[in-house]
Amino acid sequence: MADIAPIESRPAAPAGALRRLMRRKLALFGLAIIALVVGGAVFAPWIAPFEPDEQLFEGLSLYGEPMPPGGPFLMGTDLLGRDLFTRMLYGAQTSLVIGVVANGVALVIGTLVGVLAGFVRGWFGAALMRFTDLMMAFPALLLAICLAALFQPSLWIVAMVIALVNWVQTARVVYTETTSLAEREFIAAEKTLGASQSRILFRHILPHLIPTLIVWGTLGISVTVLLEATLSFLGVGVQPPTPSWGNIIFENQTYFQAAPWLVFIPGAAILLLALAFNLVGDALRDVLDPTQRGND
Repeated sequence: MADIAPIESRPAAPAGALRRLMRRKLALFGLAIIALVVGGAVFAPWIAPFEPDEQLFEGLSLYGEPMPPGGPFLMGTDLLGRDLFTRMLYGAQTSLVIGVVANGVALVIGTLVGVLAGFVRGWFGAALMRFTDLMMAFPALLLAICLAALFQPSLWIVAMVIALVNWVQTARVVYTETTSLAEREFIAAEKTLGASQSRILFRHILPHLIPTLIVWGTLGISVTVLLEATLSFLGVGVQPPTPSWGNIIFENQTYFQAAPWLVFIPGAAILLLALAFNLVGDALRDVLDPTQRGND
């Protein structure tokens, strides 16, 4: 039996997709921001001038107010006299860990549900998609707050809570793609030649879903980062003293007028990281789309 799928059905070659991605300036900007944040998070123990929970005597003014950016404190200090730059570096670790773990789990759950519903179909597939529709009917933020309130908030609990509310979009997209692929001519040809269901699934359906999963995996991290920051800001996410960009804003919001850098800097970091992943995700969607291959 021939293993070569029709040319038009093959996924985009990684090398060609990478070349097209590197020609997009906005994607390069996004990759640079991501690389900067990842580098800061990974090398935080060596870059950070202080410990993240260290309350410095010189970190507060004579009136007990946070110190502004400058001198030994690159980004100033917070209301407890802790170095904000240090806490931002360690907060990046929290955001990235939750973003990758939560989005990875959501991607696995969504892919499993979407593929099973789109490939098996029948009453089983219909039941899976009705359950997905039911989950989509709940506001994601409200559902996440309720789930986080039921458990003792921690880094891993927050990651799992976010995963449980974010898998539905992936499931819907994967279901649509799987249903479309199952009706293609090359799949019908494989069935005619006597290919087994498992061969069709693992040799033809899943490989063609990889570009879609890469795009949704990248875009999903930005959503996860924003949701984690929102939960932490509301007090049901990562709990102090573990630094998180969201709880840094939460802890220092009372100093918004007296020390605006305590809110502006973590807020700008959240915005830039989410924007970076969106820019890269949008670019990946274009370069991995077979209909766009001749337009770059």
